[in-house]
Order: sequence, then structure tokens, then C-alpha cells
Amino acid sequence: MPHPPLPPHLLELLRGPNPCVIATLRPDGQPVTVATWYLLEDDGRILVNMDAGRRRLEYIRQDPRVSLTVLDGDNWNTHVSMQGRLVDLTDDNDLADIDRIAIHYTGNPYANRSRGRVSGWIDIAFWHAWGPGAKPTS
Repeated sequence: MPHPPLPPHLLELLRGPNPCVIATLRPDGQPVTVATWYLLEDDGRILVNMDAGRRRLEYIRQDPRVSLTVLDGDNWNTHVSMQGRLVDLTDDNDLADIDRIAIHYTGNPYANRSRGRVSGWIDIAFWHAWGPGAKPTS
């Protein structure tokens, strides 16, 4: 599996509001996957944001290793899978991070303002891409 940085055509794919699945590990080692929104940051890390009451947040605090698969929203035969660690967990007290992500996906700030949120950034260690959109165009 290649190491970062990702090539420009894959960064372009990741800049879109595409369908995404994140995998975390339960304390017994069992993987758990869930659909999620994400945002590619300028520094190459991936921002995710979670409800403060979710179990996956407990799992991440115990074992920060994650896998993230992003599907090309226009062609699900193309995807990018990234493995790494979720670092820099911070409370999103003013909901600024979830608002950035929600605006990226929906054009509007996040609707549920009543529950706490936690932001985390994924440092990508390895990646793998598949499908016609995963190859550079000439």
C-alpha cells in the first residue's frame, strides 16, 4: 500500500462531498463500520466529527486506528481507502467543525444544535485506490 501524499487526482476526489464509511475497533478487536461525513483539510488530514455520546468515540479513545473508505459519488466503482490514526480529538463546543462539514455536504449548517460534538483528525498512514477514477487521466 502506498504512503502519503496522495496523488493530485485522488486529492481532487477526496475534496468532494462523497459517500464515506469509517471503521473503528471495539475493545475486543471486532471492527465496526458506520457511514460518516468527512472533510479533507489543507494539511492532508481528514476531519471527522462525532456525536459526543456515540460508542465509536469510546472505541477511538481506546484504539485510535481507523480505516476510511470514500466512494466516488458519481461512480461507486471508484474508491479510495485510507488507514491511519485518529488524532487531535477536541470538543466542538461551538459546532464550527460539524457546520463546516454539513455545509460541505448539504449547503447548510448542522441542524441538531442540542447535542455535544467531538472533532478528530485522521493522519493517513497508507492508502489504496480502485476503479477507473482512481487512475490519473492524461
